[in-house]
Parts: sequence; C-alpha cells; structure tokens
Amino acid sequence: MARPAKTAAKRPARKKLKPAEAARIEEIFHRFLASSDDPRTELDYDSPYTLVTAVALSAQATDVSVNKATAKLFKVADTPQKMLALGEEGLIPYIASIGLYRTKAKNVIATARILVEQYGGEVPLEREALMALPGVGRKTASVVLNELRIEPAIAVDTHVFRVSHRLGLSSGKTPDQVEADLMAIVPEPYLTRAHHWLILHGRYTCVARRPKCEDCVVADLCPSRKLFVK
Repeated sequence: MARPAKTAAKRPARKKLKPAEAARIEEIFHRFLASSDDPRTELDYDSPYTLVTAVALSAQATDVSVNKATAKLFKVADTPQKMLALGEEGLIPYIASIGLYRTKAKNVIATARILVEQYGGEVPLEREALMALPGVGRKTASVVLNELRIEPAIAVDTHVFRVSHRLGLSSGKTPDQVEADLMAIVPEPYLTRAHHWLILHGRYTCVARRPKCEDCVVADLCPSRKLFVK
C-alpha cells in the first residue's frame, strides 16, 4: 500500500500582539532556552516505533511508570514484527501496571499489525497516517512529530494547560483551544521546543497545588505570581 502524501497540521495564523506583550512572551521562551537548549521527552525510546508505542502507553499514566514497563518490554519487542509475534496476551503482563492496560494492549497490537501489513514495519511519519493508527490520537501524533523534529507541534496535557493559563499565554477552555493559542503566539524559533519546556516547567516547577515560584526562571514575567507569593 502506498504511503499517504506527507501533510502537516494546519498552522493557525500568527496573532498580532502589542509590542510589550510580544516582548514578554519572547523573554519567557528565551529564558526557557537559556535553561535547557534541547529539551526532550522523558519517555525512553530508541526508534520511531518505540517512541510511538511509549507515547501511546503514557495516556493517563506517568512517564516513570511507562519507562519501568517498557524497559522490559522493548528488550523483547522493539519492532512491530516482534510486538505482533508477542501478541495481546503476551503483551499484557509487561504493561499491566499501567492504567487502561487492556485497551492499550489491544491498540498496540492492532497498530503493529497495520505497520507490518501496510507500511513494511516502518512508522509513517505523517500526521494523518499516525492519527489513523489505533490509540494514536492528535496529542500522540503531535508529541511524536515534535519530538522527532518533523513538525512543530504543541501537545496540550494537564501541565501545558496549567502553565499556559498561569503565564497568561492562553485563556482557552479546551486543550485544542490552548494549542491553537500557543501555536499563534510562541515565537517561531521556539516552536519545536515549546511543548517540552512547558510540560517540564509544569511537572517540576509550576506544579498544581503550590508552584515553586522561588525557583521559577520566569516568575517576574508571570501574571499569576501574586496569587502564590505572599
């Protein structure tokens, strides 16, 4: 079967910002860059296939729990062919510690079958083809394409959603709205890394209950700081 033409997600039009706000946003991401110039996912992977699998397994689970499972899983099944040979029942013991493991096992095996039968065992690195795989939605496709530096994308999880609101980068009520806002205002040079900066900032500094404003590199640029610093 021929691979689909390579397509990218439709990018929102760049938002025209007031000079002061544009400068604030530029400074936020400049500081993130200064802190970490090449941020990456904390999921362990060594190929597009293991990346797709790890990201799909990470839905409603922590990266730590996924890495513990895949450390053993990928030793025996790190290709679609090996995963298909392992089978759903063979896969379950490796991922039983991860939430929704039965559904995820079904999707992982179904995806392996499609990759073997339709793509010669290779992962199609195009958004539409990725999203057509079982258990691979928009967010997973965005993470994969962005991590591999194929397409600038910002997958919005709870951390990105929270940080974007606190920093005044978006007031969107849904992940899709926040994603569109970010894609329209994050300066172009930072787009391929913005997802990782925001998620890691939310995971370790701008945490949900009591953000660590004293350790935050952008605290003075954050309109929410006054809510947490007395």
